Amino acid sequence: MGFLLLKPEEIQDLVCMGEAIEAVEKGYAGGHRYPVINAPRRRVHSPAGVRISNFPGGVDEMGVIGAATRADHVVQLDEGQNQQYAYREHPIHVLNDSETGELLSIVLGEPVERSLGYTSLVALRTAATSGVGFKYMVREDARTVGLLGSAGQAANQLLALISVRPEIRRVKVFSRSEENRSWFARKYSQKFDIEIEPVQSLEDAIKGVDVILCATNTNVVLFDGDLLEPGQHITGIIGGNMQLVQGGFLKAARREIDDKTVERADVIVTNLRESVISEKQGDLYEPIERGLINLEDIIELG
Repeated sequence: MGFLLLKPEEIQDLVCMGEAIEAVEKGYAGGHRYPVINAPRRRVHSPAGVRISNFPGGVDEMGVIGAATRADHVVQLDEGQNQQYAYREHPIHVLNDSETGELLSIVLGEPVERSLGYTSLVALRTAATSGVGFKYMVREDARTVGLLGSAGQAANQLLALISVRPEIRRVKVFSRSEENRSWFARKYSQKFDIEIEPVQSLEDAIKGVDVILCATNTNVVLFDGDLLEPGQHITGIIGGNMQLVQGGFLKAARREIDDKTVERADVIVTNLRESVISEKQGDLYEPIERGLINLEDIIELG
C-alpha cells in the first residue's frame, strides 16, 4: 500500500489556530483515556550543541500513531542566561494507522498558522497546547494580558489566547529590546485588532493584568512571584531540558517561573507529569525537589 509524502511547501497555510487547538485538545484528552499512546519527549545533544528531539505518540480519535524527530543547533548567549538557534532543520513526522499499523504519511516540515505564516519553528504546536489551557483555565471575564516576549512564539501565544478568549482587548508587551517590543505592538495591534502597548519593564507588564504569557528564550527566571496578583493566570513554555546541564551547556536547568509563583498557585497544570520527572523540568521539578509542592498536586492537561 502506498503512503502520502508531504514536503514543507505543501503543508503551509492550511491550519488556523482554532483548528490546531481543537486537534491538540483531542490528543491530550485521548492520552488521558489511554495513557500509553503517548510518551515524553526524548532529547540527545552532540558536543557542538546540535540537539535531536524525538516525540512518540498518537491520536486514536484521528486514527494515527507515530513519531516525530527534529534537529536544531542551540547556542547559549549572555553567559547562559538566554539561547538562540543557529540552525533549525525541518522536522520529520511519520504517521501510521492506529488500527493496522500501516504507514499513512511522511511529513517533512512544520505547519504554520494560516494567518501568521512562518514566525518560528513549532510555534503553532506550542501555542495550540497553551490554547487548550487557556480554554479551561483562564477566567471568562479576563480582558487584559501581560506578554513577556516579542518574537514568533509571543505572536502565536497571543493568537491562541484571543482565539478562545475573544473578549481580550488590551495587551502590555515587554521584551529586552525596546525596538522589538515597539515593532510587535505596531504590527499585531493592527493584525489582531486589539490594543497592544509596549512597556518599559516586566513589572509594568505584570501589574493589573488578568493573564501573563511567558514566551521568551530565557534560561533564568523572569520575575518575582510576589509581584503576582490574585486571580492571574500564568502560562510558561520552557520545557527544562536537563540534557543541557548534563552536556555542560548550562549550569542549571532552564527556568521561566520562580519557586514563589509555584508556591502561590492554586492550580498547576502540565502536559505530562512524567515529563516533569524525565526531563527534570526546572519550573516544576526544582520546587518538587525542595518540598514546596508534590508531584501529585500537579494536574495533567488531558
